[in-house]
Amino acid sequence: MRYFQDQSTKAWTRFEPWMTTIVDLDTGQVLGVVDGRDHKGVGDWLFARPLDWRLGVQVVAIDPSAAFRKALRMWLPRTAVAVDHFHLISHANQAMTETRQNLSQQVKGRRGRAVDKAWAHRMLLLRAGDQLSPRAALRLEEVFAVDNPTGALQAVWKVKEQLRALLRTGSLEDAEAAKNELEALVKAAGRPETNRLYRTVCRWWKEIEVLIITGATTGKVEANNTSIKNIKRTARGYRNPANYKSVILLRSAVRTAA
Repeated sequence: MRYFQDQSTKAWTRFEPWMTTIVDLDTGQVLGVVDGRDHKGVGDWLFARPLDWRLGVQVVAIDPSAAFRKALRMWLPRTAVAVDHFHLISHANQAMTETRQNLSQQVKGRRGRAVDKAWAHRMLLLRAGDQLSPRAALRLEEVFAVDNPTGALQAVWKVKEQLRALLRTGSLEDAEAAKNELEALVKAAGRPETNRLYRTVCRWWKEIEVLIITGATTGKVEANNTSIKNIKRTARGYRNPANYKSVILLRSAVRTAA
């Protein structure tokens, strides 16, 4: 939340810097822009849509946000909701990073340094294991051999890779089997970071199943968010939120129609 002062009246006005973008999954056109990232803003926008429009929505893809899910359950109760693949992988990568950082403090009593293999190759730990070149795979093995005395680093890496494998499955049966294997790896790791990640997977399991069946993601939303940031940079910032939203909607409509 931010506040701006009117230079003439000296009054302070509250301004919400965050916005939620609502995009058509088929065309990529921006349908609406609402202030904030809570359930009320999204819920009010959905409530303003005609009932026939709401009944026609079949699938919605969202970030793993409880606020968004609450609004959808309230106003689109019959709609299938998918959670975005990228954001789930981001949670797994965050667990990997936090594990590396915590282990460095626990084992060495300090933050990672360039002389530490795990720190020097910290980005390698986040890359997709099945897409590593032979040379990169050897570097990863060296990290686990030299800078993984407790074995926890490799255990968490296996959890991360298993989540990726789960999200690549093509059927609910395969997904359930992959989830069971993920649970076993999480128990073997015994780390708070992976326990938290697995709880997130369980809380969003219904939405993960919809993701596996439909393949719906928020990719087109992220693409539009990049365009929206470019609009704001070009204008050197907007002080009038209504004008800002109008430009976003008009430019998206023109680009979609072209």
